[in-house]
Amino acid sequence: MPIWQGAGRRIHMQEVGLRDGLQMEKAFVPTADKIALCNALSDAGLSKIEVTSFTSPTAIPALRDAEIVLREITRRPGTLYTALVPNLRGAERAIESRTDELNLVMSVSATHNLANLRMTREQSFAVLAQVAALAQGAGVAVNVSLSCVFGCPFEGDVPDADVLGWVQRFADLGVSGITLCDTTGMAYPTQVRQVTKAARARWPGVEFTLHFHNTRGMGLANVLAGIDAGASRFDTSLGGLGGCPFAPGASGNVCSEEVVHALALMGYDTGVDLAQLIAAAQRLPALIGHDVSSQIAKAGPRLALHPVPAGFDAIRERALAR
Repeated sequence: MPIWQGAGRRIHMQEVGLRDGLQMEKAFVPTADKIALCNALSDAGLSKIEVTSFTSPTAIPALRDAEIVLREITRRPGTLYTALVPNLRGAERAIESRTDELNLVMSVSATHNLANLRMTREQSFAVLAQVAALAQGAGVAVNVSLSCVFGCPFEGDVPDADVLGWVQRFADLGVSGITLCDTTGMAYPTQVRQVTKAARARWPGVEFTLHFHNTRGMGLANVLAGIDAGASRFDTSLGGLGGCPFAPGASGNVCSEEVVHALALMGYDTGVDLAQLIAAAQRLPALIGHDVSSQIAKAGPRLALHPVPAGFDAIRERALAR
C-alpha cells in the first residue's frame, strides 16, 4: 500500500515537549501550568506523554518540580506517563512519584556520550543496567532511548552495526522498548528506512519508537520513511519545542500538531484530537516567552477557511457585468 494511503493504520503519538522541549527553555514554566498543559495533552488523546525528567535540579532547573507535576496530573486511561531518569536516585524518585515507565538515555556515539553524559558508553550501560533491574523489580516498564543513532555531530556517521549492537545489549537485559533517536537532526529518509527495517526484523518483540529533530527540515519526511518501514510509534514535541546543545541552529523536535495534521490527511489514525492539540500549542508562547515554530498553530489546518476580502460582493458584481 502506498505510504500516502494510511487506510486507518494506527500510529501512536508520543509527546516529549514537556520534557525534551521545556528543558531547553530559559523561562521556568510554573508548576500549575505544566500540570494543566499535561492534562490538555491527555485530553487530546496522546498515546504516551513524557511528563518530566528526574535529573538534578541544578543541571535542569526548568524541571525542578518533577515530583509535584507527575503526582498531580490527571491520568487518562489509555495514556502512558513516562519520565526520563539518568541514574538510580532519579529512578527511585520517579517510581515514588508513580511513573508508568522509566525512560533511560545513552548515546551510541562514544564522543557524544562523553560530552553529554560525562561517562563512557560502558559506564553509562552499567548505570542503566542497574536502573533497569530496579524498575523490573518494582514492576515499572523501561524504555531506552539511544542517542545519535542516525549520526553524531562530532564523529559523523555511526555504523549500523554499533547501533544494533547496543540494541542487542539492552534487549538481553529484558528491555522491551527502544527509541532510536535522531538527536541532532542528521537523519534522512533512506537511512531511516534502512535502520528501522533492520531493527524491526531482528527484534520483532521489541517496541521501537522513532525520535526525530527537525534541524535540517527533514523531520516529517523521516516520519513518513519510518512509517514506510513499519514503524508505528513516534516521539513528537508540542509546538516543535526542543533542540540539542550540540546542534547549533537546531530548530527543535518534529512538531506534534504538524505530524498529526499530515497523517490525518493521509488517512492514518493517530487517536489525537487535532483541534485540542493546536489549542494546547497556542498556549506555549505565553508560557515560554517567545514564538514557536509550529506552522499549524499559526496557520491552522488545511481546511481552516478565511473570510473573503473586503468589497468582494462589488468585485463579483463587476465581474459578472462584463
